[in-house]
Amino acid sequence: MSHDFSPPGPHSQALFERACEVMPGGVNSPARTFNAVGGSPVFMDRAEGAYIFDVDGNAYIDYVGSFGPMILGHADPTTVAAVQNQAAKGLSFGAPTGLETELAELIRDMIDSVESVRMVNSGTEATTTAVRLARGATGRNKIVKFAGNYHGHVDPLLVSAGSGALTLGIPGSPGVPEAVVADTLVATYNDLASVEAAFAEHGDDIAGIIVEPVAGNMNCVPPVDGFLEGLRGLCDRYGAALIFDEVMTGFRVHPAGAQAYFDVTPDITALGKIVGGGMPVGAVGGSKAIMESLAPAGSVYQAGTLAGHPLGMAAGIATLQQIRDHDVHAAIEPNITRLLAGLEQRAANAGVALTTQRVGAMFGLFFTAEDAVTRFEQVAACDTEAFARFFHTLLAEGVYLAPSAFEAGFMSRAHDNTIIDRTLAAAEPAFAAAARR
Repeated sequence: MSHDFSPPGPHSQALFERACEVMPGGVNSPARTFNAVGGSPVFMDRAEGAYIFDVDGNAYIDYVGSFGPMILGHADPTTVAAVQNQAAKGLSFGAPTGLETELAELIRDMIDSVESVRMVNSGTEATTTAVRLARGATGRNKIVKFAGNYHGHVDPLLVSAGSGALTLGIPGSPGVPEAVVADTLVATYNDLASVEAAFAEHGDDIAGIIVEPVAGNMNCVPPVDGFLEGLRGLCDRYGAALIFDEVMTGFRVHPAGAQAYFDVTPDITALGKIVGGGMPVGAVGGSKAIMESLAPAGSVYQAGTLAGHPLGMAAGIATLQQIRDHDVHAAIEPNITRLLAGLEQRAANAGVALTTQRVGAMFGLFFTAEDAVTRFEQVAACDTEAFARFFHTLLAEGVYLAPSAFEAGFMSRAHDNTIIDRTLAAAEPAFAAAARR
């Protein structure tokens, strides 16, 4: 695979070579590698507002936003001040703090389906807990997931996953025994008939369905009309739990999450990313009846030494309060609309097939002639070579996207008209590069 790209600056390249000596692949998450686009990753030093700066002093307009959390923009002053204030009081206590309750109350007040919350340390921990909770509450074992939906590196869910697994071409993972995934049923996202077939065969054994209400780990694929409603109906009919993995969509597509955006109520909600304001925080929420199954109130065990970490709670509170009290999504709406319309026009001018999709403050760019992308197979068929050329030219022009055609993009309230203009100007040579064969 050959692409036109410039290597990262000397400091970034030196750090990558150093990292490769002590970390597998030189990164701590496969999503950060440049394997899918060619070249070496750029190492970052700092960020502010809509910009991120690498160790060689280059500035980039950032549409990764730490893969979603930075909806307020990088280094939001209120959030930073809250973390600094708490850090001066102590980093961790191994005992309860009022901050945990305050963040839980915020989540409860913003998301109608949530009455009770358990704090964890990541989105992966949140989905792990959600699945265990569904199984414990129902007394059943089987879980339905969807091809292309990624729920963290959870053993029973690391089957037909999206995001990094798609980028690396790994359908599952070595180290996950067949017995662990024996109770995982894989259905087709946006195909209700495939889920109905699973329930027709295994309905009495299915503990729940876990779904990204907007698939964000095979780029940005919204649900088709009736899909989420159909999942709700099947769970009601068979007594299974509906789990919304809102690690990405929670507070991102709507102040109350995708469940409010689409008006479909899950039984269990997994949260991450924005809920921690950029700190490593996750959460699981649901009705008191379900959540009381968790230890110590119930017998479903879950624990975490650093769960409810004070710095994460402070950042989460500062972030959610601003989302609640200021119309952040309304501020982003016209800018993301103008960005995508401008990209579509410039792609057409360059003769590049491009489809854009968005829900709230997340979006997807698909190098395909399809009018709409609704299925995993359509995502997999997109022109990844054209994306790689587009990516590297944009990077050279000072715009940072995730280094994979299978990742969604994210906008913050710091992306103003000037930022959009600069992005669209950079897109013209990028689409010209994408058009080359």
